[in-house]
Amino acid sequence: MMKTVAAMEPEVAPLDRFAGLMRTRHAPAVAAPSRFADYFELTKPKIAVMALFTVAVGYVLGAGPAAKFALLVHILFGAGLVAAGGSALNQWLERRIDARMFRTRNRPLPAGRIYPFEALIFGLGLGVAGLLYLLIVAPYPAAIIAAATFVSYVLIYTPMKTATVWNTVVGAVPGALPPVIGWCAARGWDGLPAAFGLFLIIFIWQLPHFLAIAWMYRDDYARGGLRMLPIADPSGSRTALVMVITCSALIPVGILAVGLHVAGPFAAIGCALLGLLFLREAVRFDRARTDRQARRVLRASLLYLPGALGLLLADGFLFR
Repeated sequence: MMKTVAAMEPEVAPLDRFAGLMRTRHAPAVAAPSRFADYFELTKPKIAVMALFTVAVGYVLGAGPAAKFALLVHILFGAGLVAAGGSALNQWLERRIDARMFRTRNRPLPAGRIYPFEALIFGLGLGVAGLLYLLIVAPYPAAIIAAATFVSYVLIYTPMKTATVWNTVVGAVPGALPPVIGWCAARGWDGLPAAFGLFLIIFIWQLPHFLAIAWMYRDDYARGGLRMLPIADPSGSRTALVMVITCSALIPVGILAVGLHVAGPFAAIGCALLGLLFLREAVRFDRARTDRQARRVLRASLLYLPGALGLLLADGFLFR
């Protein structure tokens, strides 16, 4: 069965095979990744760590002084299994796309180190196990939000990446739900407007963040058949406009978070300042649409999110 499925996968081009033989003859041998390393790569650990950080923020802000470290560990374990399962299924669905892209062609599935059937069972097993674990250790709303995250990421966002240039907006929904998982694990359905404030911050943040990545890798994404805004926008004018608008929207979001009782004035001011720094780089990208400036937008995004969430945590525990 597994060999039949594997035979359907794209074969390595003759030139690529010849280049591989030449490297074998004239270059030092490089150890192939272990099976554990390949399965670990299927889980997209870097993305999982960021998602779990936001789960933790949601739980701590929701629980406040009643937060329990042991429960947080259980929640992170369950949510981590769900995130890992979703990532594995994402790579299973996109294995042919990954085989055409330089930045992903050496992933375990397109490289042929793991059979598609194995990745399918692995992803489903992790996702189901994570949801069941959350049902056991946390209030059921946390598992419901986790299931919504899993389904929307795998079955809605992933197929839309080849269907519309606005798939980033759709993908920002499951990307912004992890802090809601943490909040619901602490308080159930209580105080959802505050959880929406966390959702909104991360939802908006993702748009300029991923557009910067899409601009830098637009040629590779086009090679894979993905429909990203920078591919349909060779001049970068629309990409820059969306970046500027979304970065601008992050500035008043901190004030909205005050009204939703997820932040105080300290966090609102701090988030606004971080948003201005983020906006500055987006405006510079509008003036000079280069890969170098897109990378500066990306770096600003990686400063904004942990900075903003850190301010929310500090505000919640030091000033309220």
